[in-house]
Amino acid sequence: MITGSAKGRPLKALKDRSVRPTSDRVKESLFNIIGSRVVDADFLDLFAGSGSVGIEALSRGARSCVFVELQTAHLRVVAENLQTTGLRDRAELIRRDARAALKDLGNRGRRFDLIFVDPPYGQELVPQSLALIDDCGVLAEGGWVICEHHGKDQVPDAAGGLHRFREVVFGETVLSIYRAEARDAGGQNS
Repeated sequence: MITGSAKGRPLKALKDRSVRPTSDRVKESLFNIIGSRVVDADFLDLFAGSGSVGIEALSRGARSCVFVELQTAHLRVVAENLQTTGLRDRAELIRRDARAALKDLGNRGRRFDLIFVDPPYGQELVPQSLALIDDCGVLAEGGWVICEHHGKDQVPDAAGGLHRFREVVFGETVLSIYRAEARDAGGQNS
């Protein structure tokens, strides 16, 4: 499924057991939840796989998307999908481990309005990613972090200044949505 400016263009995906693409049902619900927040947003697709979520964001009006994927073959598919959809000019592709990429993006002063985190299930990568997102300061003020994970995966209610405010369950798949807790003038969480 793809909606927006690239509607109807098919996306490639590698037939690889290490990648579990986000289902159309979950993706549609995700973008219904995000709604108009995606328009003119800077989007980060962490553990990008085929890039379908970030491409959907671009197609629905995101200003830019950074795709982070460690596997070269998968990043090649993201590049092909961006070419097919005509969205390559608003995308940056980074072939790195998610942890190193987050540190680099933070050091470069990059900030994202929406961050999608979809790591392999069962490896405790959601808590690690949330902690790094908070530590590296890559979430823009008012931004959201959306984590896709298995229902059995342990994910925190809070990680640093990030707090889960919504959870949506699709069978065994869960979307946990975080935002930074507001701080008062004295720097205390409110």
